[in-house]
Amino acid sequence: MSHASAARPVVGLATCRAVPDLSEDDRLLPPALAVHGLAAEPVVWDDPAAAWDRYAAVVIRSCWDYHLDVDRFDAWTRHLEARGISTWNPPDVLRWNARKTYLRELESAGVPAVPTRYPSGTASQDLDDILEDAGWTEAVVKPVVSASARETWRAGLGRAEDGARFRRLVARIPLMVQPYLPEIEREGEWSFCFFGGAYSHAVLKRPRAGDFRVQADHGGAYHGRAAPPSLVDQAAAALAAARRRTVYARVDGCVVDGVLRLMELELLEPGLFLAMDPAAPDRFARAIAGATASARGQE
Repeated sequence: MSHASAARPVVGLATCRAVPDLSEDDRLLPPALAVHGLAAEPVVWDDPAAAWDRYAAVVIRSCWDYHLDVDRFDAWTRHLEARGISTWNPPDVLRWNARKTYLRELESAGVPAVPTRYPSGTASQDLDDILEDAGWTEAVVKPVVSASARETWRAGLGRAEDGARFRRLVARIPLMVQPYLPEIEREGEWSFCFFGGAYSHAVLKRPRAGDFRVQADHGGAYHGRAAPPSLVDQAAAALAAARRRTVYARVDGCVVDGVLRLMELELLEPGLFLAMDPAAPDRFARAIAGATASARGQE
């Protein structure tokens, strides 16, 4: 099998049909990669005409529809793996991270995470029973495979409409239930970005008034922040506990009583807020170039 062999190897930046030319933030990456000797072009991950063998590496970026058919996405990553195409993050990391049950593994490794219950998955499951057993009066319910807060809502003990919605969904897809954290509305949610395992920059995300969802699609606002070193250290420890090789990573958490509670460890297709730090695109490009050169040297 032959990869791109030109003087400037080509990196495919995998995206989805909704943003075929990359997100606005990710458009900062190709010029940074050029500085490190790599050409780059967007390619839609499920485009049947895509010629994957021409790429020296494929970097998963805005594949924001993977959760709509995660089995097909898994099959695609296995295809890249079988072809020997360097993929960042590696395919086994992508598949592990696609299902939020990875939080159980990290919590078992000692990472302070938001407590999570995973219902067994039948229509007879009762949300109130879960909340009462956990001692929660309010909770956030979300799919185990989800993105952009799809099918995610704030539920309360004794609310019939929440119970009915929960029963409908849990009979169809795996769900997870977590306590509602008022700190998100008061203080916001932190995102710590890492490239090649090294900390790069942080962003504080705040929901719009009256909401808990911090995504921009739901009115959330993002602010670049100099994160306290203690929080950076906690985020780095959460990433290290995963024991996975990563070229990029985003650690999302909320500070509760001075402790960073892990909400998600994003290793698949996170927004990396490259525009929030002028040096971030170069740090990301350097990590990609280093990993790709290392992989090509092993061929």
